[in-house]
Amino acid sequence: MKKVLFFAAFVIITLFAVSCSKDKSTTPSQPITKTKEITVNFSSSSSFTLFSFKDTSVVVNSDSTSTKWDFALRLTTFLVNSNSSGPGNAGVIVQDGLFDNIKVAPSTGYAYDTTNSNRAIKDGSWYDYNPVARTLSPKAGKVFIFRTGDGLHYAKMELLSADYAPFTGPVPQQIIYKMRFTYQSDGSKNF
Repeated sequence: MKKVLFFAAFVIITLFAVSCSKDKSTTPSQPITKTKEITVNFSSSSSFTLFSFKDTSVVVNSDSTSTKWDFALRLTTFLVNSNSSGPGNAGVIVQDGLFDNIKVAPSTGYAYDTTNSNRAIKDGSWYDYNPVARTLSPKAGKVFIFRTGDGLHYAKMELLSADYAPFTGPVPQQIIYKMRFTYQSDGSKNF
């Protein structure tokens, strides 16, 4: 009789312990979508502004030789943290489409900065410049899909606007880019 009671107690305790535990591996994290403004330098002799999707922030230039950043921007020139531009494993695909309709990052097809003159994101491919008004406008329907600098995560981004920061004198010093992006922190390709 003691063995039966012991066995029954063991079964009840085991069932209780199993029912109370949660399997966290079956609950994927939700992607983070944000809208953010970053200020970049206008002059080609100034430093690039480095950005991290993971931290959703600008990265200090002293970390330019790390994988803490994913892309960099100065005026209209993009760098992707890979090969000739940085030590990371970032890659990018610039795709035509609607931001909200892109649900999964591709497995292949990512471009890299191979040399200083052969960048993954071609200057002029993603914006229109009006020489009369001297304005810069991101092209509608251009979505940047990134594999991040650490090579482990994915993000999609669209540029919403580009405006000169207030300035005095003949030439602006900075441009303020407004962007919307989604970052998937769990390493999946799903947005």
